[in-house]
Amino acid sequence: MNTQTSQRVQVAREYYNSKDADTFYFTIWGGEDIHVGLYKDDAEPIFDASRRTVERMVARLGNLTPQMSVIDLGGGYGGAMRYLARSFGCRCTVLNVSEVENERDRKMNREQGLDDRITVIDGDFASVPAGDGAFDHAWSQDAILHSDNREKVVSEIARVLKSGGSFVLTDPMQTDDCPEGVLEPIYNRIHLDSLATPRFYIDTAASNGLELVEFEEHAHQLTRHYSRVRQELIDRRQQLRDAGVSQQYIDNMKDGLQHWVDGGRRGYLTWGIFHFRKRG
Repeated sequence: MNTQTSQRVQVAREYYNSKDADTFYFTIWGGEDIHVGLYKDDAEPIFDASRRTVERMVARLGNLTPQMSVIDLGGGYGGAMRYLARSFGCRCTVLNVSEVENERDRKMNREQGLDDRITVIDGDFASVPAGDGAFDHAWSQDAILHSDNREKVVSEIARVLKSGGSFVLTDPMQTDDCPEGVLEPIYNRIHLDSLATPRFYIDTAASNGLELVEFEEHAHQLTRHYSRVRQELIDRRQQLRDAGVSQQYIDNMKDGLQHWVDGGRRGYLTWGIFHFRKRG
């Protein structure tokens, strides 16, 4: 673990390392992915919608080959990189702050015969342990919101990306015109002062030599996803309790998810797929 990891990233690390959080995410999200899905309808399984997001992002990377390297910043259980390694043979690296998630990731890599293609590193994505231009492509799903130094994260991604390489990104964001103070319940939940905005990512990427290729906005999917997860939590709460998840965690998560749903319905939140390319 990087000794320079910020206090707020440390909070995220301790949260995702907790038994309550690990059991909840591994059980409810389907065990592979921990990110917002692209849903066909409100009843679609979370795993299926989450995997559709991965497939949509992969399509932006062009022709992938076994010679290519990809880094996932904040990869959770590593499902996206297993998809790339299995489908295209890419050499993949997952940099993730939670050691508990990373151990699950490594175990699944071994079980699926992919551990020779995927390296899992415990660490903070504000300090990537790799040389300049080390990766053909970079990837991040719904993780950078946890950083209190997002400018540094974007600059690190640009540093380790080869010229001409792509960076595909999703992140829950507040809208560019979000009124001040209306998202305090969400900020308090994730122990931060703000969320990023689409304009932040576009401008910060540009200042680091990353040109915007496309931003495919799906704001409604953020609301649909958190609604879907909240309902799954309610429907399977006994299963979670039987697995050792505390009632307090279940109650807090139910309330926290509702804050995301409310923010989305009021038009204060957005989400989508960014595609950036590093200038040569």
